Amino acid sequence: MTNPKPERLQKLMATAGLGSRRALERRIKAGEVRINDAPANPGQQAVVGDRISIAGEHWRVVATGSRQRSLVYNKKIGEVTTRSDPQRRPTVFDNLPRISGARWIAVGRLDINTSGLLLMTSDGELANAMMHPSNRVDREYACRIFGEVTAGQLENLKKGVLLEDGPAHFSDIVGAGGSEGNHWYHVTLLEGRNREVRRLWASQGVTVSRLKRVRYGAVFLPKRLRMGEWSELTSQDHQVLREDVGLAPLPVQLGLQAEKNQRKSAKKSHRKSAHGKKTSRYKNVEAHRPPTRER
Repeated sequence: MTNPKPERLQKLMATAGLGSRRALERRIKAGEVRINDAPANPGQQAVVGDRISIAGEHWRVVATGSRQRSLVYNKKIGEVTTRSDPQRRPTVFDNLPRISGARWIAVGRLDINTSGLLLMTSDGELANAMMHPSNRVDREYACRIFGEVTAGQLENLKKGVLLEDGPAHFSDIVGAGGSEGNHWYHVTLLEGRNREVRRLWASQGVTVSRLKRVRYGAVFLPKRLRMGEWSELTSQDHQVLREDVGLAPLPVQLGLQAEKNQRKSAKKSHRKSAHGKKTSRYKNVEAHRPPTRER
């Protein structure tokens, strides 16, 4: 990882939540801010490794990766994948964390009766690339089927059938157990047309009684992530997603890290780890229960 470009001191401190740029500029002019134990000057720039001090507290300038964010949300049945709904139904954006200077973009959609993985990102370029058919990013669903399915029906679904909006097929179908009258299958698609999984099964006279997305590309739904909770990916994980669809890495940026002796006074986080099966590429993921509703 190459070091990012120097950044103006007041901008860096404001981004870290130490005050507004205007207020910080006044404090710099008043001699209240020091950089590497020397008084800071208005307009001075900081680089990785610099030590910034203000009011007896100290921070180290570090490379933080890009400021783009991505997270996995476990969608509930009954939520709609839209930013606002005329019928005032709950939306998938209600339980997401606030994001400064950007907005969450849903990578793909799930209908109101489908639960499971929704990848959310502030990176519009990444969202467009992951949804574009030419990149052939696969989606995996767990389907509970009512009744019996014959080998011939499964073969038809893998070979392809003609739907009202063109030919379609599952790239893979794997049985996943079940009881008499209800059987589970994991199916994979390389596109995301409206209600395509349900329509494919319906073409064979088969009813889907439950549908859940468990994977989108390289991202799996963490096993311990409850419905209505979200898990944020690290900046390194975000870069992996970009690489998977052929996008260039985002530029590394600067951030501030409090020195260790100050961390004892910080409030402890109530976050819990949420590592799902087959998520070894995505480490340090945090799971969060939904806060009060925010749009």
